[in-house]
Amino acid sequence: MYELGSWLFFAMISKLILLQRLALIILLILGNLLAYGKAQSWCFNNGNYTSNSTYKSNLDTLLSSLSTNVDSNGFYNASMGQSARDTAYAHVFCRGDVGLETCSSCIQNAASGIVKICPYQKQAAWLDEFCTLRYSDENIFGTRVTSPTIISWNVGNASSPNQFMADVRTLLQDLRDAAAGGGSLRKVAAGNGSSIDSQTIYSLVQCPPDLSPESCSDCLREASDLPIQCENKRGCRVLKPSCNVRYEVQSFYNETRLRELQALLTPPPLQQPPSSSLPPGPPPTPGRSKKTIIVVVVSIVVCLIVAVFGGIFFIKSRKKKPMERQLGSTHHINVAESLQYDFNVIKAATNDFSNANILGKGGFGAVYKGELSNVEKFAVKRLSVDSGQGDVEFKNEVLLVAKLQHRNLVRLLGFSMEGKERLLIYEFVENTSLDRFIFDPIKRNYLDWDTRYKIIGGISRGLQYLHEESRFKIIHRDLKASNILLDGEMNAKIADFGMARLCATDETQGNTNRIVGTYGYMSPEYAMHGQFSIKSDVFSFGVLILEIITGRKNSSFRNGENIEDLLSMAWKYWRQGTIKDIIDPALMANLESLRDMLRLIHIGLLCVQDNPTDRPTMASIILMLSSSTISLSVPLEPLFFSTTSYNSKIAMFPAYDSKEFELTKSSTQNKSDHTTESSKNVMSMTEFHPR
Repeated sequence: MYELGSWLFFAMISKLILLQRLALIILLILGNLLAYGKAQSWCFNNGNYTSNSTYKSNLDTLLSSLSTNVDSNGFYNASMGQSARDTAYAHVFCRGDVGLETCSSCIQNAASGIVKICPYQKQAAWLDEFCTLRYSDENIFGTRVTSPTIISWNVGNASSPNQFMADVRTLLQDLRDAAAGGGSLRKVAAGNGSSIDSQTIYSLVQCPPDLSPESCSDCLREASDLPIQCENKRGCRVLKPSCNVRYEVQSFYNETRLRELQALLTPPPLQQPPSSSLPPGPPPTPGRSKKTIIVVVVSIVVCLIVAVFGGIFFIKSRKKKPMERQLGSTHHINVAESLQYDFNVIKAATNDFSNANILGKGGFGAVYKGELSNVEKFAVKRLSVDSGQGDVEFKNEVLLVAKLQHRNLVRLLGFSMEGKERLLIYEFVENTSLDRFIFDPIKRNYLDWDTRYKIIGGISRGLQYLHEESRFKIIHRDLKASNILLDGEMNAKIADFGMARLCATDETQGNTNRIVGTYGYMSPEYAMHGQFSIKSDVFSFGVLILEIITGRKNSSFRNGENIEDLLSMAWKYWRQGTIKDIIDPALMANLESLRDMLRLIHIGLLCVQDNPTDRPTMASIILMLSSSTISLSVPLEPLFFSTTSYNSKIAMFPAYDSKEFELTKSSTQNKSDHTTESSKNVMSMTEFHPR
């Protein structure tokens, strides 16, 4: 009897311990579900303030100024107050590769959100993917704070985990040293390294620039000592108030933006005066000084006369030989110089704009293949619409567009004019346009999933550059498959960007009575009301995603006995949970990537929502593309699709992990309630440590 009682006692104890562990695991999972995909804030219990206090007034004034005062490097700190007890200190810094517009928007959201969550706390912190904000009643400038910490990781495991993690740590160490030594304006470093199985690892590490090199290095060292959750994972990020670390097996940062900012920080080399080993001569006498002055003046006058006559001779010789300027030298022409080429040279290079040389046609004109005697190829767009601009205005627009340089934009080499003729000369792209592949029953087989994914990523990066990173904001307004060119390595290059500017003086956002674009790719607000913005391009990008994955044109087509368009069909199949049925059969051989294909269709549906404010920005899209750990919101029904009823219960995608979805209640634009599905990621957790 005694032995039986002991056994029952220990059994109960064991069961309680097991239940306790299970409850802890459930709490962690719930914490993960709630944590990821949203900015997180912490309210520190270091004292409160009252609603009518001087500290609150100072804090409100300070927070409202952060988004407008952040510098081009994404950093700002300031204080507000006269006495020590009423002074508020605030500190913000953005991820080193985001544009100033995205940075300011993130800070503005953080500043407005943190006071709602922490209405009376004197100290608080807000951590977001793109920005970090802290405020306190104590001086926090230049101080290292390592908690709280956000940790999130990719669900995929590395194929050779030991070697992979060793390569990750080597890359993080190299970048840590580079970031810590970055100077007082920026402490950020990004790069990539090779790993086993020809895999590339991309990483970005960062500290706010007010930290000392030692404090930055210590913070990054602690963050780079990856927690157990990140071991053997293909991606991980660690966010702390004073530093952040991230690595992925896909590129996630804006390399162009990083290079631009680095170029601004790099000072020109100092010109050292030439050294001389000659001994100093005797002091000049007055007579000798006069003779020297006369010789110098006469020499200068002679040089000026020679320069004037030389310039006149050069101008005349150019007029006599206008065809001597060949396109082969354009790579070495200074951007500030004229990019104009002789019309007759271009005309001859295209065989008098022969139909045999036509590469394609679009709303802005036909594109011809040109070739010079030195076998250099180029493309010539012959604009079909009179720009209505004067020559000077048109040249200035060309010069502006020619300065836009990005690997995912077709490079504009120059222009030519004669009378009303307007020619634009572009680099020649070998594999023509995307529509020649995805809509061709034979050529589409050349585009496997990795290639299509790379094309989508290239288009997204090119668009983000036009929207946020370029010298002036460009809205494409005619993004379509025929305007996406593919080079020899199947890298996507956006063509016809800036056409709206080049063909007519136009705004870059607002309303217009002159609709340019292609129906099917045009957003509803632009097609029906002439209203356009960067979200108009996002809509077109969403249509492109659906076309690339399904291999179908967005125009109407027969589906059994019904006539449907691509958006309506994608929405219907997505609602039914059978979206994989419309994926291009050429891709179905690679079932390992089915999950990624379904996620990309989800992103495409987010882009084609009716309300522009519901569509994500290109910066957010790039983040979604670069990491499978980002949760996706529920898309609303596209405007071009209408239905009377559908099931309240939604079938889950069979290829998706059921843990990634939850049913939520939402409302569509036509105000019919329905149950929708929202993906939630379980790969994130938050660690909190008191100060």
